[in-house]
Amino acid sequence: MIRNRFGSLSRVSAQLQRHVQQMSTNAAASPAEGATISEFRTAVSNPGEHSAMQVAKFYTIPAEQKKQIFGGGGLPKQYEQQIKTFTEACLMVRNPALELLQYIKDGDLTKPVVRYVLYGENGTGKTLTMAHVLHYGALNDFLLVHVPWAPNWMKRPKEASNAAGQEGMIDLPFDAAAWLVHFKAQNGPLLQRLQLKTSKEYVWSKRESTPAGSSLIELVEHGIARIKYASETTAALIAELKQLSTAGQCKVMVAIDGFNSFFHPVTRIFSDNKQLVTPDRVTLTQPFLDITNYDWTNGVCVLSVDKIAMTEGYMDSYMPRYLLGKEGFEHLDPFVPIHVENYTDKEFHSYISYYLDRHWINKTPQGFEEQLKFMSNKNPYSLMQLVRAL
Repeated sequence: MIRNRFGSLSRVSAQLQRHVQQMSTNAAASPAEGATISEFRTAVSNPGEHSAMQVAKFYTIPAEQKKQIFGGGGLPKQYEQQIKTFTEACLMVRNPALELLQYIKDGDLTKPVVRYVLYGENGTGKTLTMAHVLHYGALNDFLLVHVPWAPNWMKRPKEASNAAGQEGMIDLPFDAAAWLVHFKAQNGPLLQRLQLKTSKEYVWSKRESTPAGSSLIELVEHGIARIKYASETTAALIAELKQLSTAGQCKVMVAIDGFNSFFHPVTRIFSDNKQLVTPDRVTLTQPFLDITNYDWTNGVCVLSVDKIAMTEGYMDSYMPRYLLGKEGFEHLDPFVPIHVENYTDKEFHSYISYYLDRHWINKTPQGFEEQLKFMSNKNPYSLMQLVRAL
């Protein structure tokens, strides 16, 4: 009986492979198909104007905005490949993003910063929900403090070395410099317009310093040019942003994907004595814990917790209390949880319609969508895997 069931599943998979993974040769759609296409797209490209009217519809992020906001990361790798294939960055408007955007728009920025935590099973769309909110922040003059995937620092750093002047600490200079490049790309035009200045002098060595009253761009460029001091520059930049934001000179949106990696028991970074170090011994950890505190105003924190941000043995639950642990949960408490779930039936149908429109899959026989729904359980990542190219 079990063999028969496996055989049935194999035949279903084979049928899917015959109908998916094919490019259509039809250049134009029929009028009937044109009516269907309008059902899953919206012309409203500004996230601030999205409402329940646009739920389950795709909106297009202009190429220049996509390059500025996500040039240094922030979109899943397979989604990036899809953007290149379809030559457009289309994002689905979903309820978790709308809920979060409404909270941000209704919030009082004069009050201590509110922390929002995205959580859910693997592949439900937490990263793309954050991307939707980041797009809103960029269009509404928020300075973005965005970490595309914090676990990269803890699991696969570009280079690790002992931190100068901080005994027992581990420095990730190339990762810090890469983050400063990302920060400058996202915020360069806004920083030029705001002309924000440093509040004090920063001394890096006997011969190098950044005087008080220097622009934040100068501070960032120093960290990029002098990689040795990139981590210290990052810490200085974040401290300045907290002060400037609280003083009302700017507003800041913090967005950190995989935030729970800062509270994992260990990293995959080895110390000199070949022992795995804890996240609190990594110099990049403390600045981002500082800016996710509630001791500043005129900002918002959007964080995600994810099972795959942890290493093996810590993936039993996707709930924030489990993933953050006692220390991480107390650090964020109180926070607003935002649950990101699998596609609804309407979102699933919209997704299939988009792929048909892009000629990524052909017209399919009756029951084809139900087969995909069964195989993927309407999980966004699983569905993307099923229709990916060979």
